Formats: sequence, structure tokens, C-alpha cells
Amino acid sequence: MNWDLTKLYTNFNAPEYARDTKEAAALADKLLSEAKGLRPDVSALEAMLEGLQALSALTQRTYGYAQLTLAADANCAPAMAAATRIQPTLNVVKQATSALSARLKGMDDLDALIARSPLLTEHAYLLRTLKRDAAHVIDPALEPTVLKLQLSGGSAWMRLRDQLEGNLTADVALDGGTRTLPLPAVRGMAYSPDRAVRRAAYEAELACYPKIEIPMAACLNGIKGEANTIAESRRYPSVLDMALDASRMDRATLDALLAALWESLPMFRRYFRLKAKLLGYDGGLKFYDLFAPVGHIRADYTPEDARRILIDKLGAFSPRMGRMIDRAFDARWIDLYPREGKVGGAFCEDMHPLRQSFILANFDGSYSSVSTLAHELGHAYQNECMADGSILLADCPMPLAETASIFNETLLAERMLEDADDDARAALLEQQLSDGAQVIVDILSRYLFESEVVSRRKDQVMTASELCEIMLDAQRRTYGDGLDPECLHPYMWACKSHYYDTEVHFYNFPTPSASSSPWACTGCTGRGARRSCRRMRRSCATPGRATSGTWPRRWASTWRAWTSGGRPCPYLKKS
Repeated sequence: MNWDLTKLYTNFNAPEYARDTKEAAALADKLLSEAKGLRPDVSALEAMLEGLQALSALTQRTYGYAQLTLAADANCAPAMAAATRIQPTLNVVKQATSALSARLKGMDDLDALIARSPLLTEHAYLLRTLKRDAAHVIDPALEPTVLKLQLSGGSAWMRLRDQLEGNLTADVALDGGTRTLPLPAVRGMAYSPDRAVRRAAYEAELACYPKIEIPMAACLNGIKGEANTIAESRRYPSVLDMALDASRMDRATLDALLAALWESLPMFRRYFRLKAKLLGYDGGLKFYDLFAPVGHIRADYTPEDARRILIDKLGAFSPRMGRMIDRAFDARWIDLYPREGKVGGAFCEDMHPLRQSFILANFDGSYSSVSTLAHELGHAYQNECMADGSILLADCPMPLAETASIFNETLLAERMLEDADDDARAALLEQQLSDGAQVIVDILSRYLFESEVVSRRKDQVMTASELCEIMLDAQRRTYGDGLDPECLHPYMWACKSHYYDTEVHFYNFPTPSASSSPWACTGCTGRGARRSCRRMRRSCATPGRATSGTWPRRWASTWRAWTSGGRPCPYLKKS
């Protein structure tokens, strides 16, 4: 099952594609000129917002088509050429946004202007945020050059990274023979109930990374070196401060979140050691057993099984979501299976002009694959809730972005538990604990790794072996004695695409806050379900006006209560 991108364009030579890319370039130039001389009156601001809405729709379609094509086929030459041609237009958009911020900074009567226009009122949060962001705009005399250099810097490194991963294969020793498989398919074997398969896949994966470690290390060094430079040019004290601002989170909130994560580690380490004992050995868990199923859980789900389960379990909570899931399968929003040339992992891309999303997955038949689809369809549901709003308000900070998705995962697990026998229930509960460990323990290790890499990159380039050692140190500090120190994963920096995103650094640190949003871990039935559904729709539909605020701090105190026995952990409430 491959996604259908013809809803965007039939191919890169289509007249419609040429027309839209040309129109986007012309409109970007026009808006840049107008932003530089923007008048402080209602009509000028309304015209600017209307122009930005039209431009966003054009760039989302044209650049999105190229990027989605490359995600499914990293070797598609027409898509690479198209993405390269569109990027200068995106740079002009960034300059126009910077110029608009600078002009808004000088409008002392902005609130009065907003009050006089329904369109400005709708975009009040955006306008006020742009005004605030003027403090971090790159010097206009330097910005065009900086942005142009990024095209052959971080953006080029990111494309190379995706090509390296998309073309990487591993030789897995199975059933007396050897199979050469794409990396995502090999990583999916971590969920196999057969320990020999998990171990063979883990060893094959580690053996394949040295083939790409030198260029992959160059990619990471280039991207994080550029990040330090950009943070400095935008007058942020650090890359982390720049990331916090993008996530609309303050340092005190992050500190509270991290403190709660650190406090929870002993509990997770005990869980890892207990899982090792259940699998037949003492001491720390071996890395290739992290995702091993415990108890009986299916590993042969088909796409039709997944579709039926998701519509049934999630649709019972929200019929609107159930209808959307049905439409996602019928209309081929989803690119399902791993294959050579396709990137690993999973993501959901909003396509606001089409009022739909596109979902990339690497489905392998495991329950985890079904849960991943639930996660990505949670993002799609949030996008659906935003479809009637302005495209300029469709973006949201990471903590909110992950709320609907993790809600779906948790809801699916709870609904599956209701119908499970004792053996399957044990397996599903353990799966939830395993997922929680990833959200808490592994993401903390990623935060430590990225912090160290960004710090060192200020004055040195790191070799692949140094990056491996930094990763091992981060895993030792977080997993501790919960993992076998002789069986870790030194190349996690090479297989996680999040480290290589030039726009979003420290990609994952806010995610744990989303995993315990007020409804994500509570039973939803009857009147409570209807209230929760309404709350989720409201939250999903208003991200352009939302901030992270202090609710992750409330999450931190809640997590401490769960882990200290102050209240029962929702993961275990049905046991």
C-alpha cells in the first residue's frame, strides 16, 4: 500500500506544478517587498495575511510534493531537483516573515488595529508572536546570505543523510541463510517474538553502520555546527534556548520536566531488569530485547486487521475520527511498508490545502506497528480538526503536536486490554511500559547526547567513534544497570533522523510532557468520553493560539506522584 500523491500533482513535469512553483516565487517576492514597507493600518495587515495564506498553500503543495516523494524514494532525481529549485523561494518567505516582524515591532498600536478586524483578531496570537520574535531576527543585511549558505550547508547535509539511510541495507543471518534487507525492515525485527531473530537483526544493524559512519558523522557535525552559528546570529544564548523558544517553553518548565524524568529512572531500571529475568537471564536487559514481546501478542497483523481495529477502537471514542481513519485507508493517505530507498520511522505530514494528511510508516505486522499507525493518525486527526482554520495557524509547538498522537496510542491500548485474555493483557501492559520507557528514558538519553554534541561542536569536529562514545555515555547515564553494559547501541545517533533536522533541534525533549496530558492516561467511557472528546477537539483545533505554558510542570508533579506511590500509575490501573 503506497500513498497517492497524485492528489497534489501527477508528476514533476505537470503544467500545474510548473504554474504553482512560478506563482509561489512571484508571490514571495511581492510579499517581501510589501513587508519591508508595511503601513501600520488594518487594510495593509489584512492584505499581508491574505498573501501569506495563499503563499503558504502554494509552498506546502509544491515543496511538500517533493519532500514526500523523497521520503518514499530517496533516489528520485526529479524530486531532488524540484526540492532544490523551491528552496530559494522558501528563503524569500523567511525574509518576508523577518521583515514583517521588524515592522510589527514598531507598531505600538497593534492591539488596537487587531481589535478593528475579524481577520486580524483571528490571527492575533500570530501577529503578537511575530512582533515578539523581532528580537531574534537575523540582521537584514546578512539574512539573504545566511539563508543561501544554508542551502549548501545544513539543508544539503540533511538530504545526504536521508539518502544514506534510504540506501542502507543489512545482511541478516536467518534460518541458515542470509537475507539482505533495507534498514527499516531490519530494525522492525526488534519486535519479533523469536530471540534469535532479534539478536541477528541487532548484530546485522550494528555491522552495517560502519559503511556510512564517516559521511553520517559529517552530516551531524555540519548541521550542529550550523545550528550554533544560527543561534548566535539570532541572538540566542544557545541552541537549546532557540529550541525552547520554538517550542514555546521556558527553561523552568524544561527543568521541571527533566527533574521528573531523572527521578523516574530507578523505576524503569527495575522494570528492565525484571524483563530480563522474564526472558530467562539475570542482570541488565540486552539492547536487542528492549522491545521483545512478553507473553502472547500477535505479530501477524495485516493492514486490513489494523484498519478494522483502529476504526473500531478509536472510532468508539470519536466517530469523526473513525470516519477519518476509514477515509485515510480508502484514499491512500498512507505509505505502509518498508522498502529500499524509503526513510525509516514514521511521520504524518499535514496537507492543509487538501484537507488531509499523508502518513509514512514501516509496517511489519507487529502490535507496535498498529500502535504507530494509531499515533500518526492522531496527528492526522489534529490536522482534520484544524482544517477549517487558517493555514497560518496550523503549526503548533511540539508538546501539543504530540498530545493527540499519544492519546491515540494510549486509548488503543486501553481498548485492546478490555478484550484481551490474561496472557494477552500481560503482553499489552508490558508493551505500554516499554513505550513509556522510550518516551521517558530513551528520549532523556537523546537529550543528553544532543546537548553534548552541540556543546563540543562549538570548537571541534567529532569523529564517528567519538559520536558513538557520546551515545554510549548517554545510554549508560539513563538506562544505568537496567541494560547490559556490554550490549548497548552506539549508533543510535546514525539511525534517528531527528538529530538531523535543520529547523528543529532537540526535537524530542518536550514529548514526555505530551504523554501525560490530562486525558491521555484516563479511562474514557460514557459522559467522560464525550467531555474528553470535546476537549481534545478544542485543543487540536486551536494550536496557533496555544502555548506550552506551565502544564508540563503540572505533568512533572503528577509523574512524581505516580512513581512514588502517591497515586496509581494509569499504565497499571487495569491489572
